[in-house]
Amino acid sequence: MKAKSIKGKSTEAIEAALASSMTDGFKPNLAIVFLSIKQDRQGIVDVLQSKGIDVLGATSSGEFIDGHQDEESIAILLLDLSPKHYTILFEDIGDRVLQDAATQMARDALQKFSNPAFILCTTSLMEDGGILEGETLIRSLEKVVGPGSNIFGGMAGDDLSFTGTYVFTNGRSTKYGMAALLLDADKISLQGLAISGWKPIGVFRTVTKSEANLIYTIDGKPALEMYLRFLGSDISQANDQLNFFESLGRHYPFQIERDNREPLMCNPMGFDWEKGALICESNVPQGSRFRFSMPPDFDIKDTLEAKARELKGDTDADALLIFSCVGRLAALGPMAQQENEALQQVWNVPMAGFYCYGEYGRAVDGKHEFHSTTNSWVALKEK
Repeated sequence: MKAKSIKGKSTEAIEAALASSMTDGFKPNLAIVFLSIKQDRQGIVDVLQSKGIDVLGATSSGEFIDGHQDEESIAILLLDLSPKHYTILFEDIGDRVLQDAATQMARDALQKFSNPAFILCTTSLMEDGGILEGETLIRSLEKVVGPGSNIFGGMAGDDLSFTGTYVFTNGRSTKYGMAALLLDADKISLQGLAISGWKPIGVFRTVTKSEANLIYTIDGKPALEMYLRFLGSDISQANDQLNFFESLGRHYPFQIERDNREPLMCNPMGFDWEKGALICESNVPQGSRFRFSMPPDFDIKDTLEAKARELKGDTDADALLIFSCVGRLAALGPMAQQENEALQQVWNVPMAGFYCYGEYGRAVDGKHEFHSTTNSWVALKEK
């Protein structure tokens, strides 16, 4: 596998960068594309397709490659990879339930490879205001392909406009669905990890009333009021949905208890004023126990780098993908970019990534999970 990463702020800039990347004889046949919803998705696909390049793409909320981070732009990881070792899967969920679409993708994966691995991009926001349930998706895939399969990736973003997210491939695009680069794990090794760093504080609380991704009461009290009180704020802080998420929700997520697994990080994305409810990024079952949490300390970059070096050991890689929660960008500021660059320097290979609305990846305990507020990364190596 050979890899190069390119960037640009227009279709024309990407066309020029692609041409420049190929002047030394590099002939990519696969592109992993992360771009702003303000960019011309179809135009980018057309440029790549004209060169015979397969595409896996997602809209984003900030894009980066090695040594560079931007917004409202385009970041692409170009790969020259044996066509025998990969394929692109796509599912527009449409009127189906998520479990059925995920099951179909998993069955298609097993038809292609006996040991499949997924680089997974999904939409996040739904037209009815709901969120694609990442936990359900991961468990549905694992039910078919087995719990040992590698699943890394991210939920598409939309520059924090909350107007709609997209995933796309050659000739296909959806606002409600998923696309995956399916790899033959017998031919491509994947090493990666998802780390949050958010610290739990206080006692356990209980969700005493909820429905899907709405929490109505916590310990029998209105959830919105309870959350704001924990933060030392008053109800006037809930005066604007976007301001609520940017100033509070993505900084102070819940850590929801799970049996024999790491806690599920869950951001409050907004609120229902009339019901006094919190709108969360994933479904929260009634009876769930959780703790509030605080952002990481300044040593988070060193923690990620140390974990990456420990996992890397004496091995090497051909390319690196990073899926970082948009909440990290807000809470960590410049450190978010610094931790991405530290990961790239550990592996010292071409890298591309984006800030997303949810992450998929291997937890520290070894299980593949749906995450929030994490930095999930994966290094690829053709055997």
